[in-house]
Amino acid sequence: MEELKKQQASISNEIRTIEAELAKEGKGSELKSRDVAVTEVAFGTFTHYIEIQGKVEADQNVTVTAKMPGTIIKVNAEIGQEVKAGQVLAELDREAIVKGIDELKQQLVFVTDVFNRQQSLWNQKIGSEIQYLSAKNNKEALEKKLITLNEQLDYAFIKSPINGMVDEVYAKVGQLASPGFPTFRVVNFNDLKAKAEVAEINANKIKKGNAVQVIFPDVQDSTSGFVNYASKVINPMTRTFFVEVPLKSGKSDYRPNSVAVLKVADYKNEKAITVPIRLVQNAEDGLYVLIAEQQNGKWTAAKRAVILGNSYNGIAEVKSGLNIGDKLVTVGYQNINVGDFLAIK
Repeated sequence: MEELKKQQASISNEIRTIEAELAKEGKGSELKSRDVAVTEVAFGTFTHYIEIQGKVEADQNVTVTAKMPGTIIKVNAEIGQEVKAGQVLAELDREAIVKGIDELKQQLVFVTDVFNRQQSLWNQKIGSEIQYLSAKNNKEALEKKLITLNEQLDYAFIKSPINGMVDEVYAKVGQLASPGFPTFRVVNFNDLKAKAEVAEINANKIKKGNAVQVIFPDVQDSTSGFVNYASKVINPMTRTFFVEVPLKSGKSDYRPNSVAVLKVADYKNEKAITVPIRLVQNAEDGLYVLIAEQQNGKWTAAKRAVILGNSYNGIAEVKSGLNIGDKLVTVGYQNINVGDFLAIK
């Protein structure tokens, strides 16, 4: 078997040598040409990306709770409703507070009248200082108490702290609302970002300002942006750091916590020569591609050694070996040998 393989290799070399000599002499027209397709080498843009999986987050994703305990008597907002900061979403029973304010106002009218009379006497040097200060203290104490009750009255109105959309409604008429228990969820969909954790090995490649393509596989959508922030601290447990990319506002299809794939551009060459990786072959003396060269009016296959740079998505950057205008064999390269005659489609 080994002896036959050596003979086969020797015969193949002799055939190629004879074909090359015939081509130089302008003969060999009787030799069959191999059908191939070629692409002319030209400059183009090559970009290398680092792909990481993250999720969509909202900076303003708020769970709204009541500021005081009370029974819900009215719900003013519904799911999907746009609301403004300070808008009343629900109302609590406030009858006791209102009665307390009314009583306090009546008392304040009386003590204010007493204070005014006492102040008038004090200005005329009539009466003691203790009487004047006592009347003044009573009036100021009731005024402060009235301010406190008005603040408590305002707590009876559950308000939205941000501009946004009501995403969830937990409040129901007749239920007891308490601080710390959610009544609504309000989300500002105009302030979303894509956030992802990046491996420590890429710390020197991803920085603020890097161009990013953000892909949303669940909704088959994508957008472009830039890295707004890349954290400086490495998580000691996961050996990662996180990056943030602001998303364009007004896209309701972007949902908080949905999957987002970030393609961060860490290298770009706008004047690059590139080839599909599938065309690159490996030999003992290194990597090479096949090109078509014209000899004596006929196209023949030639070997061209190449040195590759970065590669991404099946495309490799050629650092050296190819020149602008070279005819790169892209179809049929598997069935040809160096020196074969070529029929270019």
